[in-house]
Amino acid sequence: MERALSLSRSEDWSLHRKGAADARRHAEKIKEALKESLPQVVAEEAIITASGQKRVKVPIRSLELPRLRYDHGRNKHVGQGEGGSQPGDQPGKGQRAGDRPGVDYVEAEIALDDLAALLFEDLALPNLEQKQQDVAEASTDAFREIGRRGLMPNLDKRRTVIENIKRNAIAGRRPRFGGVSAEDLRFRVWTPEVQRRTSAVIVAMRDVSGSMGEFEKYISRSFYFWMLKFLRTKYERVQVVFLTHHTEAKEVDEQTFFKLGESGGTKVSSAYQLALEVIRARYDPAAWNVYPFHFSDGDNWGDTDNRRCLELVQELLALSSAVGYGEIRQGPNRSTSTLMSVLSQVGDPKLIRVEIRDKKDVYPALRRFFDPAGTTLPAPVVA
Repeated sequence: MERALSLSRSEDWSLHRKGAADARRHAEKIKEALKESLPQVVAEEAIITASGQKRVKVPIRSLELPRLRYDHGRNKHVGQGEGGSQPGDQPGKGQRAGDRPGVDYVEAEIALDDLAALLFEDLALPNLEQKQQDVAEASTDAFREIGRRGLMPNLDKRRTVIENIKRNAIAGRRPRFGGVSAEDLRFRVWTPEVQRRTSAVIVAMRDVSGSMGEFEKYISRSFYFWMLKFLRTKYERVQVVFLTHHTEAKEVDEQTFFKLGESGGTKVSSAYQLALEVIRARYDPAAWNVYPFHFSDGDNWGDTDNRRCLELVQELLALSSAVGYGEIRQGPNRSTSTLMSVLSQVGDPKLIRVEIRDKKDVYPALRRFFDPAGTTLPAPVVA
């Protein structure tokens, strides 16, 4: 019969914690891999059209723990390739199908809210200021002070013992615990913490003219999808006004904003004019942080309207904490629009301008629009 093994008191208990430590390390590596994949994840159409699903699958590279491999033969390994090349040879000519293993990818399932928290952990509304309409709310979620009076269930025993020992020592007696009196008692005091809720409004403008193709339509919807997720994750008192425009602009609800089809010509000034009217009628800049954001392909009805847009943007800047314009120009060789060229004349740093030429540019655009410092975060192509 085998003799039973027993654990000694001197056993290294760190061995029992190794599994938990490895699990934490693996979770950290998953998080790092997710961060590296964020530009591709943000542009994933399956997430945008998830129809309210709480969890999504994100493809990341398979993770392996590092290990050392020893060369028992102590062979020398220098150079690369098969040799035999001559000056003037074209690389890749006559290549065959590869015989090397590829990179393994796995799908990590993550809650959409957790993915949003990872996306937005260092982002905030730019130039956010305290306004007259800000609401002060009291939160009583913890004991924050110590007092001499209070309810016995709130007695702080540790502080009471310390005070008793101090009093005995000062009185010349041996510094010990004993003879507790009323002056030794210390109580945890429940005090409210005041938190201010800043009022802000986003005026979201979307071009729905006939020139907005499938790519432009998807990019604008993708940006605003993540924008709303960001606002609802980090802020409680932020309102959103939805405007669409072709040659005319109108205010719509959220569902219509995302589903409205494309038709008609383009007159961008109609959107900026309506945004000004909404702000002046309902969102006094003295009480609200105002953020007009607009996405378009840049095609507009002539230089006359471009100049009108320039005037209206300057008026918006005077009322807003920041104004954002995103131009969607698919392909690296497509030139900047005349509208972007006109807006580049504005020297106010509160005007944020980005060009999106690929799906992976949506994430840098989000970081650019919601950079709390205004200039420190990496941005996509900026005109």
